[in-house]
Amino acid sequence: MYKLFLTGSLAALITGFTACSPRPVGNWNVQRFEVIKQGESGLIISNVGSMEFNRNGTGEKDIQYSILGITKFDNQPFEWVRHGNTVTISGNNTDFAKSWIIVRDKRHFQQWKSTDGANTIQIIELAR
Repeated sequence: MYKLFLTGSLAALITGFTACSPRPVGNWNVQRFEVIKQGESGLIISNVGSMEFNRNGTGEKDIQYSILGITKFDNQPFEWVRHGNTVTISGNNTDFAKSWIIVRDKRHFQQWKSTDGANTIQIIELAR
């Protein structure tokens, strides 16, 4: 009986610690960046770079992509916070600084969606 109680307590403790750690912490490859505008065909860009989410709520981006011949670089630091199923990224001069809704939240894959408040939806897919 004691062993059963000890095993159950240990499992609950481990589950509690892993459930409290924010999942985005670590290095993620931005494997897909999609922009959808109402009434227009969407734009999908693959393998645009990486994002490092630090445990202290800071991070670094190493993003590079081209749209209509214009190359964008985004190597700026950022701050982030997660509340439930949203992640808010703050920073200067970046397309990623906004609140994102977490659509898929897996250990090695994340899909987030956001909008500009008008007719544009952005989707990013992160993979480890």
